[in-house]
Amino acid sequence: MVRIKDVAQLANVSSATVSRVLSNKGQIRESTREKVLEAINTLGYKPSRVARSLRVRSSQIIGLIISDIQNPFFTSLVRAVEDVAHQNGYAIFLCNSDEHIEKEALYIDLMIAEQVAGVIITTTQEAGSPCKKLLPANIPLVSIDRRVFDCEVDTVVLDNVRGAYEVVNHLIGFGHERIGVIIGSQTMTTGRERYEGYLSALTEHGIQPEPALIRFGPPTSKTGYEMANALLSLDPPPTAIFTGNNLITIGALHAIQEKNLAIPDDISLVAFDDPEWASIIRPRLTVVAQPTYELGRIAATLVLKRIKDAGDPCETVVLPPEVRIRESVKRVTIS
Repeated sequence: MVRIKDVAQLANVSSATVSRVLSNKGQIRESTREKVLEAINTLGYKPSRVARSLRVRSSQIIGLIISDIQNPFFTSLVRAVEDVAHQNGYAIFLCNSDEHIEKEALYIDLMIAEQVAGVIITTTQEAGSPCKKLLPANIPLVSIDRRVFDCEVDTVVLDNVRGAYEVVNHLIGFGHERIGVIIGSQTMTTGRERYEGYLSALTEHGIQPEPALIRFGPPTSKTGYEMANALLSLDPPPTAIFTGNNLITIGALHAIQEKNLAIPDDISLVAFDDPEWASIIRPRLTVVAQPTYELGRIAATLVLKRIKDAGDPCETVVLPPEVRIRESVKRVTIS
């Protein structure tokens, strides 16, 4: 790789002179400028974007690391971050960790090497995340959708407890007491908080949680399929199922269809997340809708604010969910 000092040696000038020619700053003799430009052309020198960022202490790139690019939840969120960044003269460097801590660590190191202006992340784990390495590198960090507990960072999340509580409370209002739940890993705040909301609704109505009705797993369609099959094979099966995210819901729907069960006549179903298809299928699904665009917009606004003023106290923004009542719940009578 050709370096500035190689250009300086060929042009018989100092490296500082080459830098002044590249930045077009300072007084340089025209003959000297021509020698430097000729050396640049001869060697094919291209200025390092990273080095340039280090010199001016700024970059126009915001890193965005999401946990699962196949999850429709992130579509609107990423769009919002890109919209806000573009409006403020920044571009987005999008990475997918695929729920793997090793990939997350790799991308964090890449962000530091590239000296990005700031990073927005949906971390793969709430404690011990490699995203902490950004802070001593003076790269502003915002956690979105999930919390990070072992460092002080700006955070934008949903009130998951409230969303789960309200939708399970809706099921109970329709007479359901044997309510199965398929929810994400309890090592992440999203899964743990949604489970907390589920338990809170049951407890409030004096319903004892049944361990056989409670299933945890990675937030994937495979988990939804396998866990729904297990729930529907119980004797007796639950009268309703609450799924913890849109991918789990897809898997649960496949399992319900394979067993030739009808929603809501044979099994009621409510879900967390409101992808477009949830209001298109029949019956339309009752869901907890997340303001995904707003999550992304606020996260991008916070990281830009932190880029401009790193001294402000960290903020945590908790957005309210919305339960959208549709046709996937049937009233039952408990004998």
